[in-house]
Amino acid sequence: MNETRPIGVFDSGVGGLSILRELKKIMPHENYIFVADQLNVPYGEKTQKELENLTLKICKFFVSKNSKLIVAACNTATCHALPYLRSKIKIPIIGTVPAVKPAAEKSKTGAIGIISTPATSQSQYLKNLIQIYAKNLKVANIGCMGLENAVEKGVLNSPEVKKMLNKFIKPIKNSGADIIVLGCTHYPFLKTQIKKTAGTKIKLIDSGKAIAKHTKNTLQKLNILSKSGKNTDFYTTGNPELFSKTASVLLKKNIVGKQIILK
Repeated sequence: MNETRPIGVFDSGVGGLSILRELKKIMPHENYIFVADQLNVPYGEKTQKELENLTLKICKFFVSKNSKLIVAACNTATCHALPYLRSKIKIPIIGTVPAVKPAAEKSKTGAIGIISTPATSQSQYLKNLIQIYAKNLKVANIGCMGLENAVEKGVLNSPEVKKMLNKFIKPIKNSGADIIVLGCTHYPFLKTQIKKTAGTKIKLIDSGKAIAKHTKNTLQKLNILSKSGKNTDFYTTGNPELFSKTASVLLKKNIVGKQIILK
């Protein structure tokens, strides 16, 4: 079956582009719609109710565009709104959760670090993941205020980012961790800077490839993979010029985003 209906991918901002990048690597013949809710970024500082309301509007937009599946390319939205969204939306929704399980399995020192938004770091969802998969490990769970916004601005190599990373990574290095989980989809765009701060002895893990594989497996099971799609539409609830500029820098190619008003 050649099912060309699009896959909807959303985030609070440009971070979800790191997930979109992995999806397109493994499924280059799908059509995609990407929505950055930049009017309301950062999600990491919103309440659960706010997140539920905002993300439901995005999902309804994907449904109106006849999407066959939705990827919540945002750890914060997944941790706080996924069960609610699945109760309201009938098409499959795949979430993005911090890669605690693989980190715990691969750690040789018995200590791991997790960096995420303040909301994700404090969420019951993440606490449960730690309890289930890393309860016998030492876990440095760090909420990184401001780091998401730095990626939104496209200022990846600024002194401000360097200062923040030094602050957030220091307790992880002190804990003896040999793995850092990137628990926000914005952070893969800072991998070079994080590696420089963390040092060569600490490995980085993010969820991108696993989410892409899970999405492909889901589509295969439902027999709705596409063989001929190649279109990607980009939308932002914020400033389309700023989105296009930052997205082009992050994806290293020319991206043109359109503004959308969600109701």
